[in-house]
Amino acid sequence: MTFTPEEFAQRLAAVRARMAHQGLAALVVTDPANLYYLTGYNAWSFYTPQMLYVPSEGDLILFARAMDAQGAHRTSWLPQEQIVGYPEKLVHRPDTHPFAWVGAQLQRRGLVAPFAGQCVGVEMDSHYFSPKAYRHLEHALPQWRLVDSYELVNWVRAIKSDAEIALMRKAAQVTTRAMQTAIDTIGVGVPQNVVAAEISRAQALGDGDVWGDFPAIVPMLPTSESADTPHLTWTDRRLVDGDAVVVELAGAYRRYHVPLARTITLGTPDPRIERLEEAVAAGLDAVLAVTRSQTPVTRLAQAWNETLETYGLSKASRLGYSVGIAYPPDWGERTISLRSDDDTVLQTDMTFHVICGMWMDSFGYEVSESIRVTDDGVECFTSVPRGLIRT
Repeated sequence: MTFTPEEFAQRLAAVRARMAHQGLAALVVTDPANLYYLTGYNAWSFYTPQMLYVPSEGDLILFARAMDAQGAHRTSWLPQEQIVGYPEKLVHRPDTHPFAWVGAQLQRRGLVAPFAGQCVGVEMDSHYFSPKAYRHLEHALPQWRLVDSYELVNWVRAIKSDAEIALMRKAAQVTTRAMQTAIDTIGVGVPQNVVAAEISRAQALGDGDVWGDFPAIVPMLPTSESADTPHLTWTDRRLVDGDAVVVELAGAYRRYHVPLARTITLGTPDPRIERLEEAVAAGLDAVLAVTRSQTPVTRLAQAWNETLETYGLSKASRLGYSVGIAYPPDWGERTISLRSDDDTVLQTDMTFHVICGMWMDSFGYEVSESIRVTDDGVECFTSVPRGLIRT
């Protein structure tokens, strides 16, 4: 097990305390990151319906596809009797859904009637909780009032334990190795797909005795004119002199992610990018200088925006977001966003990906840091040089 029984117990207690605060009698968890957080269950099984039943008191029950439930105890702390597999015949059926069967099982076990008429939370914004899943669950459990849990478990995850921080530091070793591989591979005449292949290899190999887990997002490589748009991946395009390549990737270790972005230029840099380099460096320094526990998120956004204004620039998108455990298709926690309308107050051991990306017209520049909030400042998980990397 990655974590001690005591840590899992503390997590469950924190989730149940938040459930009580939100008036929830039970919780249905479908986000694979939250399943991992609460039980340790970890497999590439999230493409089929699975859920964890979390009552306000009593045993948790993990429902998964039969072939996955068979071995779920190998990564989860749950005993075999609390892991239930639904029949294989229910996989990808147009006329029914596994959650109809799950609902019937909850009824049969006498777990529904005690919460009749009460609110039960469901993860309405979970990537793997489909409208069809919701419809069948609602139909199977008419006694319950299914309501949005509003990322309840995700919010509990926002403050990391010492054990989680230790894993993120190891993930940062993988991040550093993968980014250095990108820097070493990028060159005139090298196809983008080769760069992506070498990054992916480094992400899996890891660093020394720290092996690499699979990342929630593939390497992203917006290049030259297309760098005015984030989240582009790769083609077989060969890099040419004058290209600027934005590399955004993450190292992962035991599902904990540390994302990082850097910009690499081939040959003489575009003067417009050099100007962005200066502005972004000043802005990121300003943000890190004000980041510490008990600081409102709005203060970070203010420091960034005010610095950009001195360069005649602005950025409409958010500055960053909370990170930690992640599964495809995203490495963000879907809770705190670093922007001027987020009223969250920072707490020690919150962790963020601070993205100083500037996507202009036909060019772009990006530098990011993954950080841990401390009592009196920040810990940057990596030490990769932040400036424009010239090759």
